[in-house]
Amino acid sequence: MAETDITGEQARRVTDWIAGHVPELSPPLRFDVIEGGRSNLTYRVADLAENTFALRRPPLSGVLPSAHDMRREHRVISALGRTDVPVPGTIGLCTDHDVLGADFYLMDFVTGVVAHDPQTAANALSESARKTAGQDAVDSLLRLHQVDPDSVGLGDLGRGLDYVAGQLRRWTGQVASLPIEPIPGLIDMGERLADQVPRQRAVTIAHGDYRFGNLMLDPDGNVAAILDWELCTRGDPLADLGWLLSYWSAPPGVEALPMAMPTTAPGFLSRDEALARYAAGSDLPTDDVEFYIAFAYWKLGAVLAGVYSRSVSGAYGEGQAQQRGLNPEGISMLVAAAEVTLDGT
Repeated sequence: MAETDITGEQARRVTDWIAGHVPELSPPLRFDVIEGGRSNLTYRVADLAENTFALRRPPLSGVLPSAHDMRREHRVISALGRTDVPVPGTIGLCTDHDVLGADFYLMDFVTGVVAHDPQTAANALSESARKTAGQDAVDSLLRLHQVDPDSVGLGDLGRGLDYVAGQLRRWTGQVASLPIEPIPGLIDMGERLADQVPRQRAVTIAHGDYRFGNLMLDPDGNVAAILDWELCTRGDPLADLGWLLSYWSAPPGVEALPMAMPTTAPGFLSRDEALARYAAGSDLPTDDVEFYIAFAYWKLGAVLAGVYSRSVSGAYGEGQAQQRGLNPEGISMLVAAAEVTLDGT
């Protein structure tokens, strides 16, 4: 039995709680982890009638209040459920730790395809569906950025301004404190980016990790739901755009990057086409987008440096530090990509 399993008395308590929110429930329930590890845990919950739901809770260890706040996630998704942004419908939030040992929330289980990589995209979606996926990924991001935070009760979600500069300060400080050999150029690139942060032109709801790995697509390629809202706050919408485009394709002169790029499968929009589509649907000038793409490469490098540091310390078990990206070489690829992108501006 895995540590993450929901069984026995715990399963009974969770079942009783769900039954109070879903009158048509047909127990017993089956709980299957569909996402886990170092992030929040997501379970597929199914009853005897094959009614399915998704349950989300914090990880079992290493909980960070800012990154694993179920009340915040539930609040954001519930608020956006009243808009045209594609999100799962929420069913309820449990803050009684006697039930599962932590806050958790229940939402609709959205079926579809998550195109984590080009192989999945090519195998699960037709070429025309891939084109639609590229278009609707951009359109769904536009819909998110067009939501007035105050109108949905999210006007107090984060500071809003100083979004990129604040993240640069935070991540540069964290990288500098890591007990590993310095990654060549990582801190220097962070300082260079900090000197060139464009003036923030808008404050919108920012997802914080908007990419195909967090989009559930229907068979036609439409975005059925945007997932994983743990980093959502009010911030700079162009940071979301830069993050999405950083996963689109490697910049010229960089042979490889340590993350999968599903949009390299045939049929997707090119990166330039995706940018043009966003620009056409937004009032924001996108002249500085290369800065935001460079920032995205650098930030991912900073995140992976922290993961690498914890891996070599044994926090994640043997072999994790050898994964592509969880090593200095993979992080250096991202530093190089940030440099090439920034130099091209």
